[in-house]
Amino acid sequence: EVEKIRIKITSLALTESRITADETIQQLFVECRLNSFLAEETPLSLPKPTGGQRIHYNYSTVINVDKEDNHAEREYLKSILLKPDLPADSLKFTVVSDPPEDEQDLECEDIGFAYVSLKEIFRKQRDIIEQDIDVFDSQDASTVIGKLTVTVEALNALRSVHEECKND
Repeated sequence: EVEKIRIKITSLALTESRITADETIQQLFVECRLNSFLAEETPLSLPKPTGGQRIHYNYSTVINVDKEDNHAEREYLKSILLKPDLPADSLKFTVVSDPPEDEQDLECEDIGFAYVSLKEIFRKQRDIIEQDIDVFDSQDASTVIGKLTVTVEALNALRSVHEECKND
């Protein structure tokens, strides 16, 4: 039961920015990525929210990190806990513009990024439950373009991995 990271992407709100102004951006979905080996995305892309509205994905996924079957994920979690300077210690959420069906020549385009640090969860000994995290503009990392409401329950898995590190 313990050896899981649960992720929920609840909703997305956008602030006024180039994204809200851009009429080619109409449908959005969200991808969640753990390092290089795991990417999940919301099965739906939803119409871009306007002025203060939220779009609700209510999408949940589970990353298994048990020893038997998910060695790579587990080793990665160990490295997060053991190497304080590892830069990629975060779950990365990417807001992606899904081109409308009649514009198939347009590519999916990453428009914003949001991050949840697994190391911080462990350091604070606290999961992230239905928390708003900043979404930064993919073209300008200093600009916040919105808020993504997410849940990341990783503490039990991280504790388990940490115990194992101590015993190695």
